[in-house]
Amino acid sequence: MNHIANHHHAIDLDNHDYYINRELSLLQFNLRVLEQAMDERHPLMERLNFLLIFSSNMDEFFEIRVAGLKNRLETGTGQPGPDGMLAQEILDEIARVTHEAVQRQYHILQDILLPALAEEGVHFLRREHWTRRQAEWVKKYFREQVYPVLTPIALDPAHPFPRLVNKSLNFIVPLDGKDAFGRSTGLAIVPAPRSLPRLIRLPEHICENGNDNFIFLSSMIHAHVSDLFPGMSATGCYQFRVTRNADLEVDEDAEDLASALKGELLSRRYGDEVRLEVADNCPRHLVDYLLEQFELTAQDAYEVNGPVNLARMFTSVNRPRLHYAPFTPRVPAALKKHESVFDAIDQGDILLHHPFESFSPVVNLLAEAARDPKVLAIKQTLYRTGTNSEILDHLETAARNGKEVTAVVELRARFDEESNIEGARRLQEAGAMVVYGVVGYKTHAKMLLVVRRDGDGIKRYAHLGTGNYHTKTTRIYTDYGLMTAEKGLCQDVHKIFQELTGMGKAARLKHLKHSPFTLHPSLISWIDFETEQARAGKPARIIAKFNSLTEGRIMQALYRASQAGVEIDLIVRGICCLRPGIEGLSENIRVRSIIGRFLEHTRIYHFHHAGEDLLYCSSADWMDRNLFNRVETCFPVNDPLLKMRILREGLDYYLRDNGQAWTLNPDGTYTRVQPEEGEAPFLAQQALLEELTGG
Repeated sequence: MNHIANHHHAIDLDNHDYYINRELSLLQFNLRVLEQAMDERHPLMERLNFLLIFSSNMDEFFEIRVAGLKNRLETGTGQPGPDGMLAQEILDEIARVTHEAVQRQYHILQDILLPALAEEGVHFLRREHWTRRQAEWVKKYFREQVYPVLTPIALDPAHPFPRLVNKSLNFIVPLDGKDAFGRSTGLAIVPAPRSLPRLIRLPEHICENGNDNFIFLSSMIHAHVSDLFPGMSATGCYQFRVTRNADLEVDEDAEDLASALKGELLSRRYGDEVRLEVADNCPRHLVDYLLEQFELTAQDAYEVNGPVNLARMFTSVNRPRLHYAPFTPRVPAALKKHESVFDAIDQGDILLHHPFESFSPVVNLLAEAARDPKVLAIKQTLYRTGTNSEILDHLETAARNGKEVTAVVELRARFDEESNIEGARRLQEAGAMVVYGVVGYKTHAKMLLVVRRDGDGIKRYAHLGTGNYHTKTTRIYTDYGLMTAEKGLCQDVHKIFQELTGMGKAARLKHLKHSPFTLHPSLISWIDFETEQARAGKPARIIAKFNSLTEGRIMQALYRASQAGVEIDLIVRGICCLRPGIEGLSENIRVRSIIGRFLEHTRIYHFHHAGEDLLYCSSADWMDRNLFNRVETCFPVNDPLLKMRILREGLDYYLRDNGQAWTLNPDGTYTRVQPEEGEAPFLAQQALLEELTGG
């Protein structure tokens, strides 16, 4: 041990080689998602869905991450991360990895999934396979439903190249002949209307092979494109779409954040171009022409063998064996015993582990609070809620019933801005007090506080969570929620709300840690404490689970802990910039990622802490933005039984998983974990489904 200790100083923790680039790490996460499409443990339609999720993840990756890098390149701004890579190097590597990945994606679609689905009676029919009756039906459908909403645009000096909406489906059409005005421009663009479905189901009576037959809108347009240019003939029809920068630049000094944001949302559709996807049979000169129009290089062109906008292929077929078996989330026994959620919480803290356990107790708490005459005030943070939200309904009811309702709405939750602006407006109209958090800091904390009369005094009830108050995502994300009436915790929650709505010094909290104030220093000091213990020859252990690790000082603290001999296990779903397993630096650190049916979203921090077993759940990942630029909460779980549950369900199971786990190699790639010889497969999510839902 000592020989390592002696050359501690020889290791320079700022060395770029010890860190993985964050964009490339995020790309690796997307590759793990893509591989789910090949995992035969998932039912067929779910495998197709993973392929489509990969597409929509990559859309966002280009809209935000690649756009940011291109921006850095053009403006010469932005600092390299701990890995020291320059923008151009990162873009080159992204292009190399992504071109391979996209080819693999379309190979999986065309050669594996579509043939397998066809065997199950689900057909995506290509034009050359239409029967005469199908072709006639398509023709009629095209004339009645599609043709009236198409706007073909001939390209000539009076019709310059049109501005195309971000990620919209379009066709480039070379033409022969002259039109009514004697023009022969030779080229037209046909945008596919966003109002039309991308997949059209054929009626049963014209199908011989079962009832799930789909035709792509693009095939329909392709088949009838010449009808759009009477007297001329289309010599080809090639689909393409362009991806644009969709990151919003909002002026933090704007008088009114909501209206500043509304203006930005319109411009998002027409940001700078960052990627061109085009059919792989499109002639070279047309691809070059499109690249020139969008000011992109050959590296930015992705030529695909299939539909260019796979993310729009989501569809469902009524064939249970092609989908995951449905399950009913459990309601904890403690809540079933009592009519009132308040009575149940009075008996002791309640832990909810979603999606295996139901989110309805949280909704019921709000519903009851909205109607209960003893309730005086409700305060809640809203980061993503969705537009048709029961949560918003109950908050509105509470406000109309004369309760003091305060909602801290984060308008800048990326891609949910519109529904959040709408939600804020609804609440204001109902008489709730709506606050947009703190300028310059996103409010990402998940907390709800109910203030209720209790005899002569008042009593507070809180819900603290690792995930959003969004009833849809609580069915597909793993998250923890704690319902408590514990005085100290509730008092801390109250203080954070006051900090968010008022002005003044940072709240002094007794139990909660919160960003941007105490969370980062606390994490560093907990890691350092384990390091000291290990140096003194005492037991030292860290297990943490979160979505991403990018923050430099935490990574350095973990490297020092590993050098001192602390055993460290990190369960990181997405980005991880730390390199595990480097001798003399990180050989005591292991990093794994679990990808399965549910999106892993719980954030759990566990430190041995001289036998005290500190256990915290949090809304924060170990990223710069969560620790310094957001308002986040981190709450202790002190009840010994609940603590044991989280250690077992949230950490041990995920460390045991040998079916959906991937381990991070020192070079930044990931290897899928396989069961050892004679070892039974163990899947954490499956075990939790069986254990907590009984199904």
